[in-house]
This record gives sequence, C-alpha cells and structure tokens, in this order.
Amino acid sequence: MRNAVLADTGPLYAALDPRDSRFGQAREDMERLNSERLSVAVSIPVLCEGYSLILYRLGTKRAQAWLDEIRSQASMINLSNQDYEVAADLISEYPDQRLSMFDAVTAVQGERLELPVWTYDHHFDILRVGVWRNEG
Repeated sequence: MRNAVLADTGPLYAALDPRDSRFGQAREDMERLNSERLSVAVSIPVLCEGYSLILYRLGTKRAQAWLDEIRSQASMINLSNQDYEVAADLISEYPDQRLSMFDAVTAVQGERLELPVWTYDHHFDILRVGVWRNEG
C-alpha cells in the first residue's frame, strides 16, 4: 500500500459538507490524489468518527451514502491492540495538547504503515508525523 495516504476525519468530512470552511480545499485534494493515483486508506476509528459527524450534522441518508462510498472506494485498516497502547502513551507525552485518541491512533498507524496522513490538523505536525499536503 505504498501509493496511499491515511485519511484523517477532517478532510473526509470537509469534502462532503459545502458549509465546511475547507470544502474547496478537500475537493482539490481529492482531485490531486486521483491524478497522482494515490489511494486512500481509512482506519476503523476514523470511519466511526466520520460516520458519527456526518450522521449528526448532515443526517442519516448522507451518513449512509458516505459509509457506502468509503467502504467501496477506500482501503479499510484495522488497528492492533498495540496501536492503541502506543497511542495512549503518545497522548501522555503531550499533556499540553488536546490530542484526541482518534488523532493519536491515526498518527501511530501512519508511522507504523509508513503512510503520510491526509489531515488539516496541526497536531500531526506537533507529533512529527508525515503529512500529505496538496502543494501543487
């Protein structure tokens, strides 16, 4: 899975909601990912977080359609128990940051799988995790 990015929830949600401040950026990012033939990998925690955000902000039909699209187009990645342990340790290393478990496990997975994370969240820069950015 070398030609892939690991998606954070932010860009996945932003690409769906025109009211999101990063909607245009997320759509441009998706075009660039497609043009570079980069696939998108999604962890189960990000799938759950994204589905919940869409369900409560945009409704049941949009959430179900998004879930179907993600399942058919993205590579789904499960976490190991060790990923959760490492993520919990990572959070404790940054007590001055409001680092969510979702972000911590995504950072750990990105590092373990050697995949850059597609995110708009500054915490990944603080954690010194490889981040994919559309800088074209």
